[in-house]
Formats: sequence, structure tokens, C-alpha cells
Amino acid sequence: MINHHDFMLEGGRVGILLIHGLTGTPTEMRGVGREFNRAGYTVYGMQLAGHCGDDEDLIATTWKDWYQSVIEAAEKLRRQVDYLFVGGLSMGAVLALKYASDYPSQVQGVLVYGATFRMDGWTVPTFSRLIAPWFLTLVDILHIGRHRVFNEAPPYGIRNEQLRRKISQSMLGGDSGAAGLPGNPWPSLSQLVYLTRNVRHSLPNVVAPCLILHAENDDIAHHRNGELVRDNVSGPVEMVLLKNSYHMITIDNDRRELVSRSITFVRQHIPPSQPFTQAVVEQTMPAQPFAQAVVEQTTPVVAMLTDLNTPIHHA
Repeated sequence: MINHHDFMLEGGRVGILLIHGLTGTPTEMRGVGREFNRAGYTVYGMQLAGHCGDDEDLIATTWKDWYQSVIEAAEKLRRQVDYLFVGGLSMGAVLALKYASDYPSQVQGVLVYGATFRMDGWTVPTFSRLIAPWFLTLVDILHIGRHRVFNEAPPYGIRNEQLRRKISQSMLGGDSGAAGLPGNPWPSLSQLVYLTRNVRHSLPNVVAPCLILHAENDDIAHHRNGELVRDNVSGPVEMVLLKNSYHMITIDNDRRELVSRSITFVRQHIPPSQPFTQAVVEQTMPAQPFAQAVVEQTTPVVAMLTDLNTPIHHA
């Protein structure tokens, strides 16, 4: 059964739509979303169709269903704001780029976090990198492997060992709403292949400014993925490699740098007439310790994912 974990944080007239990754959860975007809201922005952490349930819930959906979720979430947020930024992690970044290419006049900027067009990070065997796109296409054409899963393995995209332990316990314990599914169903990976092929061809249609943040040592998606975006979009681009994180950069060791660079990027691309709206935020979210302000969910994993003040123990 699918549980709903999306969140809306009301702020000013600048909105930021945050999109999680494949088999992921809005929780992986909640911490950065809270910081964006503290900076004065209205933030919507959406939930993709088929996510936050079990494998069967996910494989019942296609990439077009996931993208339709993005379109509907963007429309919901646009009704509350004057300027819209779209951002995502991993597959969420690919979906954000898809939206920016299809609706160029509606997007003020794109936050591209760990974009994943190919799973070619250092934990992915060379053989798998080479055959995966063709194999997964056959999986879909021949309707095989419906109940097969590529299981996640350490380090699970997380360099921070303390956080990695907590997330793996929750993920392997079946709490998909807090930490996502423990593996990627073959049919869903096939849909990811179709999505990335579509978006790769439409990257030149992205004219909005892009901030590309990618882990230098990404274990899931090599930073070539970020360079693919940088070299093919038509708008201005800033790309930064983060030094002390793996794939899940919205929750890993460099999350403060990610937040700081993202807020600077948003401010740079807001029209000068748009006032800073900190006062609005203070009215809707009283000052309090970050983890306490998150929402009603208070599991240890959710608290860690949403608390930028959690001590970092570097790997």
C-alpha cells in the first residue's frame, strides 16, 4: 500500500519543486527543502506515482506516470508562486530537466542533483554498465523478470557511515516511506532507460539556467552524467563537483554546501523586483531546532535525513 510522504512548506512567491529519485521518497529531499523554506521560498517535495509502497506498486507505473506526477505537482505549486524552480535528485534530476525542456517559459531555473542517465558509478560492475541498457530494453519487450530486482548494496549512495547504517536498517526493514525500496525492480529500470533516452534528446530545449551538483566520487552515477547535462543544455550552466559525498548528495556530507550553493543560485536568478521573504517564513515556521521542525514524522531515519545539524562523521 502506498503511503503519502509529500510535503508543502509555505513561504514567499518563489517556489521550488523537489523531485526524489527512482525507488526513493520525498524524505530524501525534506532536509534541503526545509532550508530552502527558511531562506524564504515556498517548497513542494512531491511524491512520484508508484513510490512509497512496495515493488508491485512501483512496477504498475511507467516513466510517463512519474512524469505526469511532476506536471501535476508543478501546476499545484505554480498556483501559489510567481516564479518556479524545479530540482531533483538522481532520476528526479532527469525528470526536472524533462519538465524544463517541455515548459521552458514556466521554469526560472533547474537544480540538477546527481543526474542519472546511466548507472556507471564505481560500484557498478563494468559488464553491467555495458549491457544494462540493451538488457533492460529486452526485459520490457519480452515481459520477463517482472519479479526480479537489482538489490542495493553498500554504500547505498551514502558516504556518511552513521547515516548509512540508519538508512540501511530502515530500508532493509521495509520502511519504504522513510528510506525507499531496498532494490530496483527490473521493469522500473527499463522505464528509467526509456526516460533517459527521451530526455537526452530534449536537453537542448532546456533554456533555463542550470545548477549542476554532482558527487566527484559518485558510486551510482559517474559525474559524466552531469557533464552530459552541462554540454547539451542551451541555458547558462554552473557545475560543481562535491568532494565528500557519494550519490545521495541531498543528505550526505556535502549537504550544507549543496544548500548554500542552491540558495545563491536561486537568488541570482530571481528578477530584481522580487523581494526577499524571510518575514513570511518566520510567520509560517517559528524558529526551532531543524529536526524538530520537520513534520509529524519522527522516526530516527527521518530525523537524520532532515537535520542538517546532525554531526558528520567523515568516512
